[in-house]
Amino acid sequence: MFTTFVLAAAEETAEEPNPLIPHVPEIILGFIVVAILVFAFAKFVIPNFEKAYAERTEAIEGGIAAAESKQAEADAKLAELEQQLADARHEAARIREEARAQGAEIVAELREQAQAEASRIVEHGKTQIEAERQQAITSLRAEVGSLATGLAGKIVGESLEDEARQSRIVERFLADLEGSEA
Repeated sequence: MFTTFVLAAAEETAEEPNPLIPHVPEIILGFIVVAILVFAFAKFVIPNFEKAYAERTEAIEGGIAAAESKQAEADAKLAELEQQLADARHEAARIREEARAQGAEIVAELREQAQAEASRIVEHGKTQIEAERQQAITSLRAEVGSLATGLAGKIVGESLEDEARQSRIVERFLADLEGSEA
């Protein structure tokens, strides 16, 4: 019974097409459509993709090259600016050092001028004091002389109006005074 049933099923299947196995005209038509699609993709779509890919690659590589050149320029500019900054710092240090040296020279020169001025003022003061001293001595001698002559005239009782005599007496008197002080 089982065999009859299998045979009956096999006869039924022989007449009906198997849904898992496609028909030959469908396979041929499928291959033709796929071939047309592959040709259309190869002819129109893939070249556009390749072109876009090439443009994109070129743009990226150009951008990278431009960025590298800009980076190199920036590095060169930075090195140049750093060198200029170092030169400027060196120049500023040199100028400061020159200014210090000039300041020290000016201070020394001003000290020297002040010392010379002070010496001149002291010398002038000494000269002026000596002149005033000589003037005071001369004035005192004349006054002492006239007082001494007047007093001597009163003591001696005679007039000592003679200039030469008066001068000798005064000089002797002052010499005696100076001798007694020393």
